[in-house]
Amino acid sequence: MKFSADVSSSTRKNRKAHFTAPSHIRRRLMSSSLSKDLRKKYEVRAIPVRKGDEVIVTRGQYKGREGKVATVYRKKWVIHIERLVREKANGATVPIPVHPSNVAITALKLTKDRETILARKAAGGKVVAAESA
Repeated sequence: MKFSADVSSSTRKNRKAHFTAPSHIRRRLMSSSLSKDLRKKYEVRAIPVRKGDEVIVTRGQYKGREGKVATVYRKKWVIHIERLVREKANGATVPIPVHPSNVAITALKLTKDRETILARKAAGGKVVAAESA
């Protein structure tokens, strides 16, 4: 059911908005869920993934593999994880692309900005919980 007249429910328009999104919006769309212990600690479910975060692959062929995020490739909607590489026929190694929705963050690379984001998201969650109670 559609609640807002300002938001389209057209599949075509939503797909176009997603795949033509600028970099600053792709950052937010390329979020990963936090592991259960981090979720309990920060009271936040998901956060945009960044270089330096430690993640575990939760879906697909490489499920269970862990490592640090080496690159966040916004143009291709993927992240590359250290030690998650494939060897090419000529012997060169190439990173395996993984979509951020298929990983869980196990350790955050915290900065001052990121701490304020976590605090803001946690406070917003508390307000929503209070309204529904």
